[in-house]
Amino acid sequence: MSGCVARVDFLGTGNAFCPSGRMHALAILDEKILIDAPPTLLAQLRRSNISTGQVEHILFTHWHGDHAFGFPFLILDRKYITDTSADKILAVHHRPGGREYLTSLSKLGFPGSLEDFLESRIFWNDEESGILEGTEWSYERFPVRHTPETDPHGYEFVHQSGFRLLHCGDSGPCSEIESRAKGADVILLEMGMPDIGEFPHHHRPSDVIAFWKRFPDTKVLVTHNYAKSPESEFGFDIPELPEGIVQLNDGACIDVHDDGKFTVNN
Repeated sequence: MSGCVARVDFLGTGNAFCPSGRMHALAILDEKILIDAPPTLLAQLRRSNISTGQVEHILFTHWHGDHAFGFPFLILDRKYITDTSADKILAVHHRPGGREYLTSLSKLGFPGSLEDFLESRIFWNDEESGILEGTEWSYERFPVRHTPETDPHGYEFVHQSGFRLLHCGDSGPCSEIESRAKGADVILLEMGMPDIGEFPHHHRPSDVIAFWKRFPDTKVLVTHNYAKSPESEFGFDIPELPEGIVQLNDGACIDVHDDGKFTVNN
């Protein structure tokens, strides 16, 4: 993080199907604030030299498997590998019902192994907004348009420098994103489907372009991509988008400077 006051790393940029060259969509702020926990979580952290013991907060956007099924592996690794002294507390930020969901998932994945961790080493928090203690970030959760059964939400993150990141989770176009867009420095949109039909719960390339045209002064980044990576031969072709829109690749990052300005490295 040399030369900047904050950093957002994109450890994965693919949709649920892990297109060729992409792992599941995953972002981490300052190597300590995870947004979601996909099945590929441990591999993503390890290839970025980030220990599970460094993670202090995890915020969930919704309850699809490609965003939550890595949670039992995260706490398994913390318990047996990176925090065997049991002196750290993991803050888990979730919607009402999230504790029950994640507890059931963990007991299903590793029955008899994680119950003590779930009870004593997690701070369960269902507040809709707040300060992420021990960091320079705050958050506010907002509803988005995705499969209703998954209770989908996005997050507006604000750094002490004034930098504002709108992480829209998985969502098709919706009024909540539109209403917050003008105040954001960077908007992270998913693009989970190509332009081959109507998909109200996802952004297609045409939806991303239309959004960018409405908010040309805001930096639009694309993740949860259905298309292959630039280095891959197989899979959906990468769509052509205007230069003002960045289709992130695994390993991309945002460097935030002390004046709130930022640089996207892709």
